[in-house]
Amino acid sequence: MEATGTDEVEKIKSKFMSAWHNMKYSWVLKTKTYFSRNSPVFLLGKCYHFKTEGEYRALGSFLSRNKLSTDGSSFDKISTEISGNVEEFRKDFISRIWLTYREEFPQIKGSALTTDCGWGCTLRTGQMLLAQGLMLHFLGRAWVWPEALAMDGCDSESWPSSTVRKLTASLEASLTAERDPRLLARPPATRDWDGTESRNELYHRKIISWFGDSPLAAFGLHQLIEYGKKSGKMAGDWYGPAVVAHILRKAVEEARDPELQGVTVYVAQDCTVYSSDVIDRQCSFVASGKAGTKAVIILVPVRLGGERTNTDYLEFVKGILSLEYCVGIIGGRPKQSYYFAGFQDDSLIYMDPHYCQSFVDVSIKDFPLESFHCPSPKKMSFKKMDPSCTIGFYCRTVQDFEKASEEITKMLKSSSKEKYPLFTFVKGHSRDYDFASGPLHEENDLFSEDEKKRLKRFSTEEFVLL
Repeated sequence: MEATGTDEVEKIKSKFMSAWHNMKYSWVLKTKTYFSRNSPVFLLGKCYHFKTEGEYRALGSFLSRNKLSTDGSSFDKISTEISGNVEEFRKDFISRIWLTYREEFPQIKGSALTTDCGWGCTLRTGQMLLAQGLMLHFLGRAWVWPEALAMDGCDSESWPSSTVRKLTASLEASLTAERDPRLLARPPATRDWDGTESRNELYHRKIISWFGDSPLAAFGLHQLIEYGKKSGKMAGDWYGPAVVAHILRKAVEEARDPELQGVTVYVAQDCTVYSSDVIDRQCSFVASGKAGTKAVIILVPVRLGGERTNTDYLEFVKGILSLEYCVGIIGGRPKQSYYFAGFQDDSLIYMDPHYCQSFVDVSIKDFPLESFHCPSPKKMSFKKMDPSCTIGFYCRTVQDFEKASEEITKMLKSSSKEKYPLFTFVKGHSRDYDFASGPLHEENDLFSEDEKKRLKRFSTEEFVLL
């Protein structure tokens, strides 16, 4: 009886927290972001120039300022007025996968929680970084969502309510639809597009389904929390960028979808990337039993200063975000985690996970996609960035990794005003330097003892996300 009462209290608490965070962060989709016409904008390795007179409001603000009609009849007028790469930037940004707080999803094992409001933001930013890596792997950097501008054509003020209506319709459909558990293992059917577009849309949906908020989703919140338990983290705890990096690595290692056997994740040890360890991961056997190379997502947990971010690192962070193989940064400001994807001048461009949205059942056919794409970018001064973060890179082949390591090493040396760079690439294995005494994988434990010690240290050093 007492346990039941406790569960009810936790459910009421969760509902209250969801309502509070929705009110607190409702401005995420409504506030306007300004970009200068005089400076280039970088987004995950792509550069855009805005050649317009005066400043303009990005994305959703185009609509509210010019009162676009929902049928898009006013859009052509704006397109002729705004030259440069504005439209391309909008499509590119909206096409990135946006993962936010959710509510009313299946209960997390071992708790009464059905929402991650107030504590899951770093897990969400980690999901966004991994999603970008998978998009590079399956779709390539040039891909954009064909319906990106159509979604942007919804008024930014009414977007949340329209999405809620679609999500409600999706939920009602899921209650009556005959579910097929294999839907998470294969992409759902799409419209009758040409071969390339159809394939891309299949992978677009499939990647999103891997991050669904259900126990079956390979990189969903439920699975990430299970892996987090191995490092002493529980549902409702706050996670730091370094801990999330290790959780993502384990999630990819344990993924059973055949499509994911060609991808691996490497996490740098003590700000050091051991080249031979990375190449060993890339050259490991795939599930088919044949020798082959895997693509690798390299995650590097770093600190950009002591209690505050050292502005000397600004040029380095800019350099990283301008690389075509960068998949973003898990970071934020104190007490809030953001996914950094680009910059203009001394401001970072990010996606914010703090907006609480309704649960979407990704196992049903043609589940709505709108809530997985952010309608407008946000900017933040680099000075406000918390020093604790995790940087991500994607390398498809061993040759790509070798090229990236050389390029990043040069960047590290040129940006470092001190004797030691932010992190380093070292030839050889970590075991050659006596830093990894334990086995890399143990059958009965997801984390080796050495990894557990590092994770506990990261947990005490990183910022707390409230």
